[in-house]
Formats: sequence, C-alpha cells, structure tokens
Amino acid sequence: MLRFFRPIHALAALAGTALFGQPQMPMAEIDSAQMGQGKIASAEQAVPISTALAFKGYVQLLAARARQDGVSEATIAAMTSGLTLNPKVIALDRSQPGTSRSNVVPPVAPYLRSHVNGARIARGRMKYAEIAGQASRLEQAYGVPLPIVLAIWGHETDYGGEKGSFDLARSLATLAFEGRRRELFADEFVAVLKMADRGLPRSQLVGSWAGAVGNPQFLPSMYLRLAVDDDGDGQANIWSSTPDTIASIANYFHDAGWRSGQPWGVRAIVPSGFDRTKLATRLRPPSCSRVHGRHDRWLTVGEWRQLGIMPQGPIDDAILASLFEPDGPGTPAWLITSNYRVILHYNCSNYYALSVGLLADAIAP
Repeated sequence: MLRFFRPIHALAALAGTALFGQPQMPMAEIDSAQMGQGKIASAEQAVPISTALAFKGYVQLLAARARQDGVSEATIAAMTSGLTLNPKVIALDRSQPGTSRSNVVPPVAPYLRSHVNGARIARGRMKYAEIAGQASRLEQAYGVPLPIVLAIWGHETDYGGEKGSFDLARSLATLAFEGRRRELFADEFVAVLKMADRGLPRSQLVGSWAGAVGNPQFLPSMYLRLAVDDDGDGQANIWSSTPDTIASIANYFHDAGWRSGQPWGVRAIVPSGFDRTKLATRLRPPSCSRVHGRHDRWLTVGEWRQLGIMPQGPIDDAILASLFEPDGPGTPAWLITSNYRVILHYNCSNYYALSVGLLADAIAP
C-alpha cells in the first residue's frame, strides 16, 4: 500500500510545504540544504529598540511554554538569559528559494553533477570501508542499507564537515518570533531546551540557521524522538559518534517506512514514441504536491515491462513503481519505488532524493 509521507526533517521543513501549519508555496525543486547560502546584506544590522523589546517579551512566552512542558527552571534561565534576535537568520529565511513563486524547474543533470561528484563518492566509500563490519547489524536492526545512510550523511554535512555554527536557541527563537512558521519553530525551541535539560551543553547546541543539528541535521524534536545511542555511552551523540550517527539516520528511515530488500529505484529505458498521455497519477498527496506531482502512475514493475519500459537494474516485477523523467521525455528516466518516497520524507525535493539514491549506489561495494 502506498504511503504519502509528511516531511518532518529539519531541512524538509524549509521547503515551502504545508507542514506544521506554515503556508504552502509553489517552489522550484532546489535542494533545501542550499537555501539561503547567498550573501545577505547588512545581516547583523542593529535591531530597533521596539523590536528588541518585543522579542524579549516573546522569549518569556516561549519560556512559559517550555516550563509547561516540564523543562527545569535552571535550563530555562541558562538558555534564555540575554537571548537576542538574530537578523541574519531572518534574512536567510526570507531569501530561501522555497519562497519563490517561479514555475521554472531547472534541469536535474547539473545538480547531480555537483552533488554526486567524485570527492563525495570517494569520502563515502572511505566511510563505508571504515564501518563495513556494521552494515549487516545495521540492516538487521533497521532494514536500511548502509550506503543509503552514508549518502544522507554525505548530503547533509559532507560526512560531518559542515554542521553549522548558529546558536540553536537564538535561531529558533528568532524564527518563531518572525512568525512565518511560528508553531513549528516555537515547538523546536522548546525541544532544544529539552535537549539542554538532558545535559547537552549550550556549546554543542549549534547548527544550521534553521535549527538543524549534528551530522544528520535533525531538528531538535527529531533528535528527542529518533536519535540513538548505538555505542552505549549513555548519550545519543550525533555530533561526533559515527555509530550513533548512522544508527540515528537508519532509525529515522525505519520510522518513515523504509522497505527492506527493495531498491529506491533503478534506471529505465523508455522506448521512442512511448505514449505518456495516460500515465498521469490520480493520487493527491497531502503535502509536497509539487514534488510528488512530477511522478507518473504507480504500476508494478511487471506492468511497466508490458508497456515497454525496461528496468536496467535488479528489481522484482511485483514491486510498485512510478516512472520518473525529471528532465522530460528523451532524457534519463528511473522507475522509483516507495523507498524513494522515504528519502523525500527526509527532504522533499526530487533533486535531493534522486541524488541521495545515486550517491548510495555509487558508494555501495
């Protein structure tokens, strides 16, 4: 049975989907990890006194919310004392491509060249060689192949090289105050205080401008729910522990419905003159409709074969799949499965999901 997933990952929340109450906006399919990387002019300009006072009052409302949720007074005081608005975070949020109403969808090929490149593949293979002994145990525990996990890690932080340096409490309070997705970020602010209440130091609670943290770039609420202490040291350390990082990502995918033994997708050959007029899907996803709407109907692989679509990799004829031609007829095509949709659950962008799948294929021995 097909599932439509609500994107709950840190960066997926930025993609303009109807998530956690934020307004839905049309978006060109761009990797949300790239959002806001352009230069932001005068990002650290002085905040007007009236705004600063309003922010200070709003932080007290957030503190009350955290108190109601059981966060200790000591933690609330430590995490909110002297907290100031971060204009750079607001500028980055307002500059993200997801806020554009453009209907232009750029070609996928340049994106794949830059994200599934030789350096990233090589580092992924090195990581795989280092921890190959854990692959079997990981798949037994979560049903998720190690190359997929490593591909996510590679995409999110270049295997831990770029985790971000924004103070999470300040960023999340700022984004909640801004109001465009107030409930989402107010909840995440309380979640980061809960992380501090567990004993995580403020110095560790840093990450992306949008509140994503650690090697897998989890939102704080996802850390609290899905991060795993795999090395048994008493802490789910997604910052510097490789076992905890890979187990946490695998746990996320398991929770999202990854189907063991099924590929994310395979390349497919589409015959010349193939009639696509009857392939449009009639399914309507509850979120991320612009991304899911680019996929054709769901048929079994066997049925696709009967229509002349030939998969170029191992895939069972009974598996349900959709034909995806990101750059249109006559360009590379894939038969994608429900596991592709699990990758979309992590970040709802076809560019992201396709590049993760291809990177995982390149990493696999």
